[in-house]
Amino acid sequence: MSSSANAAITFSFTGFAQRGGRTDDHADGWGIAFYERSGCRVFLDDQPACDSPLAEFVGRYPIKSKIVLAHIRKATQGEPMLSNCHPFQREWLGQSWIFATNGDLRDFNPPLRGPGPFLPMGSTDSEKAFCWLLQELRERFGGRTQAPGWLEMAPVVAELSASIARHGNFNFLLSNGHGLYAHCSSRLVVLERHHPFPTARLVDCDLSLDLGVLNRRDDRMVVIATAPLTLDEPWSPLKTGESRLFVDGESVWRHTHPDTRMFPAPTTHCGRGRIVADGPPVAR
Repeated sequence: MSSSANAAITFSFTGFAQRGGRTDDHADGWGIAFYERSGCRVFLDDQPACDSPLAEFVGRYPIKSKIVLAHIRKATQGEPMLSNCHPFQREWLGQSWIFATNGDLRDFNPPLRGPGPFLPMGSTDSEKAFCWLLQELRERFGGRTQAPGWLEMAPVVAELSASIARHGNFNFLLSNGHGLYAHCSSRLVVLERHHPFPTARLVDCDLSLDLGVLNRRDDRMVVIATAPLTLDEPWSPLKTGESRLFVDGESVWRHTHPDTRMFPAPTTHCGRGRIVADGPPVAR
């Protein structure tokens, strides 16, 4: 989420967490990051989100933020363990960089030059891609004492993303707390909310919320997901190869790489699969 004002995501997260093993088979861990004025608050758990006491806590605790990244994991590379849970976090030029991806990269073994902060701690292709992205950004913008602005940096991220996407589907979100960058290889959808705000109904559990009561007339927000989280709202798909930059709940930059292609969905899975086979979703 990218928002013009600090907002809580407890409503959306309640439905999102059900996909972590109840309404979908992304049951191999989860995580969420909230950017706040003094830093970035990250929660990670290697348990299925739909049954996680920590996820239940996050769903009830109205942490307010302008940028939030959440992820539920379906393991295709790397076992279900805490070090493999997204979102991943690294420091670069005094900022906390957060990254989460949905995809599957094959034969992706870029040179990672240590020692330094851009080496993986887990065994996923996702963390490897994140480390390589930051390593290349550091080299492109070498000598800086402050991170470049997003409008300067976005075209470079798009170029690097296209290089990685040659190895497989690579849908990801990246942020440093000032902007939210999204890249689509196979599937991402975006929802732009503004006045008049609707009453939203969750896809994954029987829960509705009148957003007009909670938001001001000048509030704006963007929600990005692999699949729509709500019913009866105008979710729009991103194109294959499309990158978008969102700042304060608005789209400020867009680029589509013509050579990016969609790969078949992976057929291997090294995780748990859906843990609740039957029964209706439970609203937390």
